[in-house]
Order: sequence, then structure tokens, then C-alpha cells
Amino acid sequence: MRFHALASAGARLRRAWTNQSEDGGFRQYVVYLAFVSILAVFALTLWDDGFLSWSNLLNIGRQAAPIAVMAVGMAFALASAEIDLSIGSTVALSSLVAAVVVGDYGFFFGALAAVGVGAVIGLVNGLITVKVRIPSFLVTLGTLGIISGIARNMNNLQSMPIRNDAFSALFGAGSLGPISSLVIWTAVVFVLGHFALHHLRWGRHVLATGANRASAKAAGLNTDRIRMSALVVSSVAASFAGVLLAGRLAIGRHDLGENDLLTVIAAVVIGGTSLFGGRASVAGAVTGALIMAMLNNGLILMGLEVADQLIARGLIIIMAVALSMRTPSESVGDDVP
Repeated sequence: MRFHALASAGARLRRAWTNQSEDGGFRQYVVYLAFVSILAVFALTLWDDGFLSWSNLLNIGRQAAPIAVMAVGMAFALASAEIDLSIGSTVALSSLVAAVVVGDYGFFFGALAAVGVGAVIGLVNGLITVKVRIPSFLVTLGTLGIISGIARNMNNLQSMPIRNDAFSALFGAGSLGPISSLVIWTAVVFVLGHFALHHLRWGRHVLATGANRASAKAAGLNTDRIRMSALVVSSVAASFAGVLLAGRLAIGRHDLGENDLLTVIAAVVIGGTSLFGGRASVAGAVTGALIMAMLNNGLILMGLEVADQLIARGLIIIMAVALSMRTPSESVGDDVP
């Protein structure tokens, strides 16, 4: 009887993986079609404003970099059917920790301490979610407020300057030839995320857990550990984004990244990651981040007021998400016994 149950669970898990890989041939290309379409529209309408100039394209890349890094981490959280709403405050606290430690111990330990902060936050989020059985939506909503309060108390709402040229050059303000270090770090995070999702057993287990947790557990996967690790990855990515922002601006600040949460979620969902777990795309998440940065840049060059930019950006996001979710398919999360 137990053998039959395990065999049945394994079959459901295989179907979930198969559906995840074959789901929606059209959907996986929507983000790239949207990227090309938006690029073409802005290139034609803003030709005289230098939209396609090398300096402006590099500026778009620099703007997209922290969002892309956070989006890669968020993709793993969503793939496991969890969510991390605390990433914005994690960015801020990490930038402040980096500023403090860099001043005393140098750039290497400053970056390491900031990333360590993200790992601790992710572990706390994961432990409360898994052990106390509170939805990650509520857990990370609570830790968002706690971390934000800690960040505001660290230096009494004052920015903390970073006077370390090596830190700034390596993590934001420097470049390798014409390519910004921000873009290089984004490429590194993309490669690591793509490899983990598609070539490591852990990545497959994250997808399987998000697709159908009960079947994954019945097949022998430690779903609690997998969910916790996905939340840790999300927080670590956010803390590294905080390092990049601190390096670019040469400051740690309590409000860095505070307004980026919805942009990150939009980038990830536009990129093809399901809000309900079981499907993710690291390449799509990075492309979605580029789309968001391109929209922001193009709307500014068009001379739109801030209120009009918000309206236009919101409409474009809704249309893009609607298109990305349009393809009919059976959700892998609905495969129940």
C-alpha cells in the first residue's frame, strides 16, 4: 500500500515537472516580444532625444541592475509558492550595514556583512513561515516593518557615506571598459540563478514544491527546507542589491529600495514566473527588469509628469501581465490526488 502511494506521488511529481517545462509555448516568449516592441516604440518616438545612444542604454542597464538582482531572488521564492515582501527594507538595512562595516574593516567584509544580513533575514522569514505555519505573505509583511524600523534607527534617518573607492568601483560606480560593474554583477547573478534553476536538483525541487507541495512531500522531498532556502535566496539577492545601490551612490540610506517591491514583482511575473508557484524563468525575470527600467527611462525622456508616468507604467504592466498569463494551460499546482 505504501509502495503504491509513493509510486502515485512520484507519477504526479513527474507530471508536474513535465507540465512545468512544456507549459505555454507562447507564454515564455511574451516577455521578449514585449521587450522588443517597447524598445522599437521608444527608439522611433525618441530618436531625436538620444534614446538609443550608448550612454542612455548604459543608464538603462544601471537602473535595471538592482531590480534584476532582486527579481532573480524573487523568482525562486515565487516558484516555491512563497513570496517575500521584505526585500525593499532588506535592501535599505544591507546598505547601511555595508556603510558601517566598510568604514571599519574594508570593502570585502562590508559586502560580506551586508549579504549576511540578508541571509539572516531570509532564515527568520523561512523559519516562521515553515515552523509557525504562517503564510509568507503575512510573515514578510511583518518583517518588512520591523527591518524598516531598524534601518531608520541605525543612523537617525541620516544617510551614511561610504568613503572607500574600492567598494564603489567594484560594486557600482566602476566599469570594465565601457561596461558598468552593475551590469557585470547582474550578468553573474543571472548565470548563477539560471544554472541553479535548470541544472541543479535543488532548482527542480523548488519547482516541484511550488507545483504541488503534497505530492513533492509524498515523493520524499523535504519541502520545508526547500521553501526556507527559497526565501533565503530571495533575501540574499535583495541584500546584494543593497550592496550594489550603496556602491553606486556611495551611501547607505534607510529608504534605498523601499519603492522597488512592486517593480520587482511586476518584472518577475511579466518574465513568466507564476505567482502561484511551480513555474519560473530567471531569464524572463531579468528581461522584465530591463523592461521596467526602459519604461521608466522612456517615459522620462517623453517629458511626462510623474503622475502620468505612474499611470502609463501601470497600464503597460497590466497589459503585459495579462498577455503573459493568456495562454490556456493546466496549472501544475492543480494536480491533486
